[in-house]
Amino acid sequence: MKVLFAADGSKYTKKALAFLVTHESLTGPEDELVVLNVQPPVPPRVKTMVGSATVNAYHADEAKKVLDPIERFLKRHKLQFRTAWVVGTPPVEVVRAAKNEKAHMIVMGTHGHGLLGRAVMGSVAQRVVTDSDVPVLLVK
Repeated sequence: MKVLFAADGSKYTKKALAFLVTHESLTGPEDELVVLNVQPPVPPRVKTMVGSATVNAYHADEAKKVLDPIERFLKRHKLQFRTAWVVGTPPVEVVRAAKNEKAHMIVMGTHGHGLLGRAVMGSVAQRVVTDSDVPVLLVK
């Protein structure tokens, strides 16, 4: 099975990662794990002021802050994986990556804001569940 793990670096990502490594049916030796971090874009005005190279370096640095601890954790657990990061709107990019990777499942942590929170501010997890063609495992 190919699993896309959406990682934002929050404590919910850590909980989902712990769940993932304790369930060998999702991360066995035959399975493939792709860890994805989505960086929100900077406003166009900022990119114009500081330049594309500076913005790209910023995104790479921010992604590294999220992905490096996950890489260390997965290596300690001797799991096969690869990491990637993109810039964009998180739910859109997670669903796009799942399609491009031909993932069988998306795994992600959820903040669990509840009905009112989703109605007022929206939810990345809710949008991924709604828009994805593959199963989504949410860990709270």
